[in-house]
Amino acid sequence: MSALLRLDGVEAGYGDLTAIAGISLEVRPGEAVALIGSNGAGKTTTLRAISGLLPVRAGRIELEGERLDGLGSAAIVARGIAHVPEGRQLFPTLTVRDNLELGARAAPSRRDGLDLVFTLFPRLRERERQLAGTLSGGEQQMCAIGRGLMARPRILLLDEPSLGLAPVMVKLIFETLQRVNDAGTTIMLVEQNVPRALQLSHRGYVLENGRLVLDGTRASLLASPHVKQAYLGL
Repeated sequence: MSALLRLDGVEAGYGDLTAIAGISLEVRPGEAVALIGSNGAGKTTTLRAISGLLPVRAGRIELEGERLDGLGSAAIVARGIAHVPEGRQLFPTLTVRDNLELGARAAPSRRDGLDLVFTLFPRLRERERQLAGTLSGGEQQMCAIGRGLMARPRILLLDEPSLGLAPVMVKLIFETLQRVNDAGTTIMLVEQNVPRALQLSHRGYVLENGRLVLDGTRASLLASPHVKQAYLGL
């Protein structure tokens, strides 16, 4: 199967700092793919490069063969990539519904998008008129994921969706992401909770010091001595 998303030799960074270099990976339609690594490894930088929030210094990024690097983030969203950032980054003084509707690319898609999000996250329907800043951390994460889904993306980029959440909420979030993937949405996931990330994903890539050092199926990564020692504490 041909790749939906492909990175080939991508380099990006901040000022004089090169944060990632030589990144080559692919995500196929319908897959969930994990990008794992320690803090500072370059995971968030990779997602920011894909979504156009950070310029690509070298290499290329393609969505079904169409080159994305060099496009602005709005154009990349319009082509079907939605990015749920680390830390949620909601508009705290707007309601849940307003935050969700900001994720819709076109007015006609808002109703269908809201129906989908409220089906996945019934708690958001109960709180749709509540200010986003007054939600619990888990509810804010639901809202952030819901906002990404409002664009009806071809691929959903998720950056640390379990960060700071209680275990019961982490379980709920990942169960919902499984349903989203099962329904056909392709997912690329950055996540510190490596067991959860690999449980959701079909394949994964390991990023260390800005470079990919390992990749494989969920089973092969779970069996890898390096992954066991560095990320699973085994």
